[in-house]
Amino acid sequence: MTQQTPPRRPANDASGAGAKPDVKLPDPVELARTMAEIAERSRKLVAEFLRRQSAKPSMGMADPLNVGQAFFDMTARLMANPAKLVQAQLSLWQDYMALWQSTTRRMLGQPAEPVIAAPPEDRRFKDAAWDDSYVFDFIKQSYLLTARWMQNVVRQAEGMDEKSAKKIDFYTRQFVDAIAPSNFAVTNPEVVRATLESGGENLLKGLQNLLGDLERGDGRLAIRMTDDKAFRIGANIAVSPGRVVHQNALMQLIQYAPTTPTVARRPLLIVPPWINKFYILDLREKNSFIRWAVSQGHTVFVISWVNPDEELAAKGFDDYMTLGPIAALDAIAAQTGEPDCNVVGYCLGGTLLACTLAHLAATGRSERVASATYLTTMVDFAEPGELGVFIDEEQLAALEERMNERGYLEGSDMATTFNMLRANDLIWSFVINNYLLGKDPFPFDLLYWNADSTRMPAAMHSFYLRSMYQENKLAAGEITLLGTPIDLTRIKTPSFLLSTREDHIAPWKSTFAATRLYRGPPRFVLAASGHIAGVVNPPAANKYGYWTNDRKARTPEAWLEGARQHEGSWWPEWHRWTADFANGQVPARDPDAGPLKPLESAPGSYVMARA
Repeated sequence: MTQQTPPRRPANDASGAGAKPDVKLPDPVELARTMAEIAERSRKLVAEFLRRQSAKPSMGMADPLNVGQAFFDMTARLMANPAKLVQAQLSLWQDYMALWQSTTRRMLGQPAEPVIAAPPEDRRFKDAAWDDSYVFDFIKQSYLLTARWMQNVVRQAEGMDEKSAKKIDFYTRQFVDAIAPSNFAVTNPEVVRATLESGGENLLKGLQNLLGDLERGDGRLAIRMTDDKAFRIGANIAVSPGRVVHQNALMQLIQYAPTTPTVARRPLLIVPPWINKFYILDLREKNSFIRWAVSQGHTVFVISWVNPDEELAAKGFDDYMTLGPIAALDAIAAQTGEPDCNVVGYCLGGTLLACTLAHLAATGRSERVASATYLTTMVDFAEPGELGVFIDEEQLAALEERMNERGYLEGSDMATTFNMLRANDLIWSFVINNYLLGKDPFPFDLLYWNADSTRMPAAMHSFYLRSMYQENKLAAGEITLLGTPIDLTRIKTPSFLLSTREDHIAPWKSTFAATRLYRGPPRFVLAASGHIAGVVNPPAANKYGYWTNDRKARTPEAWLEGARQHEGSWWPEWHRWTADFANGQVPARDPDAGPLKPLESAPGSYVMARA
């Protein structure tokens, strides 16, 4: 039960502001000039959009996401049981009657409990006027009641197959998020207040921001999430000193300069995902995992993947294994004289690491990797989370058709998919800030990296989505790479598995399945927060926390029930674990003094290519 809260504003105050706003009228000459500029830019955008549309072949009523059929089937099943629909409608009507009564009491100055409350973590309704003003409180609660009703109704459809049910639930939530009153100027109290105070200048500036994003996306809405002029790779982001000591068609290998007089004898190789760029682990000095690992006495090597174009369309998953971690292990051995490495794989880089270890085990070379660390890595895709919504035959066929036209998947397509998983945070919050409030986005290193997307070669991406996400062949031992069956149960390398509790890309309960596949002793650690923030969590920040459990568990639920919670970053926990595989100490290694001739300074040129 929530506490009764009397209205804190006058009953006739709909904006949530106690005093009459000081309305600022725009200069008429400047307003006319701005509107003329907006009109001309809009005309050009519309003309270019129509030109491109007329040049495209007619697709009829194409539904590449295969959403329409799923909703048609759901509707048919709901209509087969009209009693449930009637009951749901009556329940909604009763909720609205209760809301009317509650709002009426507030209008009369009486205390009234809310019929429904937004979760505390829902930042859409953080403005005080959503609670203080009975008008905006009514709008908010009406939306929350309708959203709850809508989602409950679609979940009541019986007889749906699991994939279709998840797809319907996902896209219903997308629709519910889109129609939130916070996304519209006249029903968002913060926007109403800003419009009155600025005389509408916020909406003019927002329209300019909208046109700028459309122009930047060549007709596609490319929402700016951060001030992209505030960062420059190699200048104030990805600045850890080092040298590129090897490169091939798919990657550059960077060796970082030491900061300690001695280092662990065994080098450390990091294999990042090629869906994004490596510098998520080297954003700035204060949150760089790479710089921190160097400061702990590791000789750190990192793979920087190429941003592929049509010339690399035929490169497959086995090419990424050969020219990625296997080529890196060879180059590190030549540079340091050490026959083996400790290896870290992040996300898809961890999936590739597992495939590489299984291949090395099958070919009698498993001693090349002394320890393996998997960061938010999936190898069993039976429960892929909400990404599974995008994986079915119809969607894959449409995606492959697009990729085959270009030879690659455009980076913006991947970015849109990931942003939809957290639409309120990564789409609608910027619509409000940039277009309704007319503000420029804040400089934020992580969001700069997030917008610096990469392409996917057609052959590799098709294989990855079909063999792993759609058919889950990797965990079943049914994938062959370089002519060798990949059997994860042959991996005897000691492993450290780091997952994050709020991960929307690699759900932690799915990543836990790897503990039952690897034969080497696994250490599973669960960090708080999500796929990025839970990993990029430096000790100095003293944020989030993590869980450990030294006892084996058959299920993730049992593991968590017996786990011990720790404060702060998981990084020191990992360093203590990997210290057992240091193999002694040697003098620090200067990347300029090794047998491999440096090609250029870090972060290299591959990372500079933008999609």
